[in-house]
Amino acid sequence: MDNHTICALATATGGAIGIVRVSGEKAIEITDRIFKSTRLKTLCDAKGNSLHYGEVHDKEGNVIDEVLVSIFRSPHSYTGEDSTEISCHGSAFILGQVIKALIDSGCRQAEPGEFTKRAYLNGKMDLSQAEAVADLIAASNRATHKVALSQLKGHFSSELSILREQLLKMTSLLELELDFSDHEELEFADRTELKALAETIHQKIKTLTDSFETGKALKKGVPVAIVGKTNVGKSTLLNCLLHEEKAIVSNIHGTTRDVIEDTTEIKGVTFRFIDTAGIRHTDDQIEKLGIKRAYQKMDEAAIVLWVVDEQPTAEECAEMQSLTQGKHLITIFNKIDNKVVEPKLVGAGLHTVYISAKLKQNITALEEAIYDAADIPEINENSVIITSARHYEALTHADESILRVIEALDLGLSGDLVSEDLRICLYQLADIT
Repeated sequence: MDNHTICALATATGGAIGIVRVSGEKAIEITDRIFKSTRLKTLCDAKGNSLHYGEVHDKEGNVIDEVLVSIFRSPHSYTGEDSTEISCHGSAFILGQVIKALIDSGCRQAEPGEFTKRAYLNGKMDLSQAEAVADLIAASNRATHKVALSQLKGHFSSELSILREQLLKMTSLLELELDFSDHEELEFADRTELKALAETIHQKIKTLTDSFETGKALKKGVPVAIVGKTNVGKSTLLNCLLHEEKAIVSNIHGTTRDVIEDTTEIKGVTFRFIDTAGIRHTDDQIEKLGIKRAYQKMDEAAIVLWVVDEQPTAEECAEMQSLTQGKHLITIFNKIDNKVVEPKLVGAGLHTVYISAKLKQNITALEEAIYDAADIPEINENSVIITSARHYEALTHADESILRVIEALDLGLSGDLVSEDLRICLYQLADIT
């Protein structure tokens, strides 16, 4: 590991307060070179987890700013090294001058993510927790924040640790048999127990891999396609759900010719709404391309909102249900403000919500229906949901290995073959952390 003392801005510019972080063997010594206080002779004598008021000076001795310096001594810091944090005013000029003064005194500018890299290399966190730091910074809603926080606190690592302990127990018993291979009758590992344990591990890994679809939806937004004929109010509905005028609204048929996408949050979960071209027969080549894309987006979506303003035929209902097999279909009867009597849609299995997008009537009920259709599990800080494609791939390979173990035990294969697959499974789980 590079042992240089590093420094970097730890906060975004433009705020009232800015923090410059310093970490490394000489962090406190270098910070002391630019810091002067009437209350403390030297920072080098300061206790860990203490805060000190003073001034930061440049190499010519000019005052840059009045600051507070936090002292963290190894191993009780984010990186596990001696660290300081200089809190000063948030001016980009002041922050730049503080960093320059530190570099002039012996620091090096930190590379992107280097503080977290050092925390990982110093054993303050494992690889999955280090990745969670980036997820936590990028969290755009309550759900992704909770999932990232859970991973950062080590709940995912704990799940993997339990699996690894069980696998190591199985592997050690099987490999013990190999030491006594000249006594074929000796069996230290009961095959029935081994198979039961392998099946338990398989089920646990499968639960984790199955959560990846939810994790991916939380991270990128649950895709929701808004489809229907021309002029039924799809664009008005999109504007209504997004709470802004995103799409052009007109009573002219075929106004929307391309896909319009944007996200909004419902109950702490991000949904990605996709307004599509109205589906109809047309000779306009550009509109045809838009309709083709509408079918593509319908195929990609997890939830489909079918907007109608009159009773669809039985054939239309059957066709829409066929197109949305495996997806959540919500039929939206729009323009109820134009109806004297509230209509009742006829169609087997149709989940219908009656709204007026123009007057924003029953939009809350529609949002409830969309959230319920997303089928998001209850998420708290202890939830373990896979959001990383790298983790998903490693878990998938680990599951393939444990399934080979179960098959080998069913076939009565020798312990050395079973042991090799167990070791591959262990390696794949270790690759995550």
